[in-house]
Amino acid sequence: MEKDIRSRYPNGASSTFLSSQNSSSTTTKKLVIKNLKSSTSAPPPDYFDKIWPLLKQALQAILNGTTSPTNEEQLYRHIEHLCTITSTSDTSSSPANLLYENLKKVLDDHVQTILPALLSEMGDSNDYLRLLNATWNDHSIRSMLIRQLFIYLDRTYVLHASVPSIWELSQDLFRRYIMKNSIISNRCMLGLLKLIEQERRGETIDRSLVKNLIRMLIDLHLYKVDFEHWFLQSSEELYRNEGRQLIQTLELSQYLSHIERRLWEEQSRINNYIDQSTKLQLIHIVENNLITSHVKQMLSKNFDALISENRFASVALMYDLLLRVGPDGINGLREAFGNYIKVSGRALVIDPEKDDKLVDELLDFKEKLDRFLHECFHNNEKFSNILKDSFEYFINQRANKPAELIAKAVDARLRTGNKEASEEELEKILDRLLILFRFIHGKDVFEAFYKKDLAKRLLVGKSASVDAEKSMLLKLKQECGNVFTSKLEGMFKDMELSKDIMTAFDQYMHGRGSPGNIGMSVCVLTMGFWPTYPTVSAVLPPEFCRLQEIFTSFYLSKHTGRKLQWQYTLDHCLLKGWLKEKATKEFHVSLYQALVLLLFNQHQELTYSDIQEQTKIPAIELQRTVLSLACGKIRLLNKKPLTKEINPDDRFTLNISFEHKLIRIKINQVQLKETPEENNSTTQRVVQDRHYQIDAAIVRIMKTRKTLSHAELISEVFSQLKFPIPTSMVKTRIESLLEREYMKRSTDSANVYEYIA
Repeated sequence: MEKDIRSRYPNGASSTFLSSQNSSSTTTKKLVIKNLKSSTSAPPPDYFDKIWPLLKQALQAILNGTTSPTNEEQLYRHIEHLCTITSTSDTSSSPANLLYENLKKVLDDHVQTILPALLSEMGDSNDYLRLLNATWNDHSIRSMLIRQLFIYLDRTYVLHASVPSIWELSQDLFRRYIMKNSIISNRCMLGLLKLIEQERRGETIDRSLVKNLIRMLIDLHLYKVDFEHWFLQSSEELYRNEGRQLIQTLELSQYLSHIERRLWEEQSRINNYIDQSTKLQLIHIVENNLITSHVKQMLSKNFDALISENRFASVALMYDLLLRVGPDGINGLREAFGNYIKVSGRALVIDPEKDDKLVDELLDFKEKLDRFLHECFHNNEKFSNILKDSFEYFINQRANKPAELIAKAVDARLRTGNKEASEEELEKILDRLLILFRFIHGKDVFEAFYKKDLAKRLLVGKSASVDAEKSMLLKLKQECGNVFTSKLEGMFKDMELSKDIMTAFDQYMHGRGSPGNIGMSVCVLTMGFWPTYPTVSAVLPPEFCRLQEIFTSFYLSKHTGRKLQWQYTLDHCLLKGWLKEKATKEFHVSLYQALVLLLFNQHQELTYSDIQEQTKIPAIELQRTVLSLACGKIRLLNKKPLTKEINPDDRFTLNISFEHKLIRIKINQVQLKETPEENNSTTQRVVQDRHYQIDAAIVRIMKTRKTLSHAELISEVFSQLKFPIPTSMVKTRIESLLEREYMKRSTDSANVYEYIA
């Protein structure tokens, strides 16, 4: 059984039909798909001649904007029928081919009628562009209507004959007769460039007009050929001149903002009407003429001022802009950043008048640079490295002093005066100071001052927190290793052992009675762990001397082969007494202050010479002591005359009118204040220790190598030592070892050394 469905199609149409077969012996159905046989009936000889006038009339109606007298559906069926008729001769004479060629001629004639109106238009460029845009829009709309009418022709004949589609044909005719006309093309391009130039000057233009015309050029495949070249050339000229002028007249921050605005504007044009294919070239023109060509001028034009004035937004913008132009821009910015750090940091370090605030200023400076690194340079590793290298460079421009001041800053934070800071805040402060510590070369100088200050804090009981002390010690150990902190750890061990010793001593003294009914606490220190203190003498009261003898006897009975040496410089005492009747006070004073005050138990008035004679305190220490008692904020002594100069005949008496609201009063302990001489002494001890380390390094190297040239020996010494040393110092130590016959000069060459076993 077959069902023919050809009746749905016009005669001669090519289609398919379905065939199904039923068998009486089986229930299986077979579906067969076959091509519909084309009609071979010949068309009427005059069919095309009769139909074409109707189609031409419809075409003219579409092109002229009038109404066609023939129904569109009828026209469509005629076109469909013409396209399905098979010609008896070659395809060039087929009805479909004739239809296509006649359609082409009508369109050709029509497009040529548009040309005179465009050539005769004498208005300004904007009017001309509007006319051209209107003409193109009208042409496009009518081309679409024609294509819709002749869609069957487009989908059959055009597809198989390899000729341009009706839309392509329409565009090609407009391109050939209109846009390839030099007068029209030039006026169009110049008008578009003028509008874009006006917009770049800040004027408001009709962006939709520009967008439509550029879209027209793209559709007609004229964008690259006729427009892009002139557009890029005019952009190049504009930004080249603009860059040369503005880099001279604008401030750096203003110039950077101008570049950012120009890049944003061009990106906006690309997003709005310029084709995306032009993006890379256009942005490159802006970057090359406003950034790349002026990198050196930008970096030399108050870049340091941007950093100094904390202009984070401007510096971040500069980084982002230079990042666009490749490594040369970023490398220049990195070098400028490093030079700023070196110059500004060196100005801080080398000025002795800023020593009191140097560490705080360095901390603020480092925090500021870190913020620039994070916010502006996005933690770029190369910028991080230049920051470290530059900071290390300038902080070591002044030998030893930064290390000393950092150690004193740590001491100030760890003293009891910082109890108002929480443990968390104290940890943060110590971490920041440790960052500065990492940059200094003279870490042995830091160690010497840190050890001296730590000794005072431990012995005088001035530590803010034992946990904070041990935390700082752990930080130093992690930073520099066990050798660096071994002596510092030994100091803590001595303090813990001293507590055990005093516990045993208290048990030993239990029931024996203390001389003068006074108590004594002793810290037994290992000489190699603690700073070296000068041996000073003083006349102690008999009760003090007796207690010293008892403790010495007790300690040596438990530890044979040891020697005790008493140090008075860091001793402190708690005196009880009254200056007014029934006004008992407790005075926390140094040992020297206590010795002076105790003299007034037997004397109402003493001269400075008398005090010196009876106490035997060294003159410098005694002067500082009596000044602290007579001229400080808390005055326990009256001085005549009341001046800050000490003379042998100055007279001192107890201040019996002394009043204070507190029961326990602390008198400033003079020994906490360091003189320049003491600081120089500490530094000199470090220098002396360096001599020993240099000697040891030279001998160690020569013992291993046996024979070395002078240059090789110097090089190996520098590679082994971690502190900064001048070459002259190494040469001096080599000469010293030659004199002491640890090595000798080679007989063949005076510039070669040989180890003497």
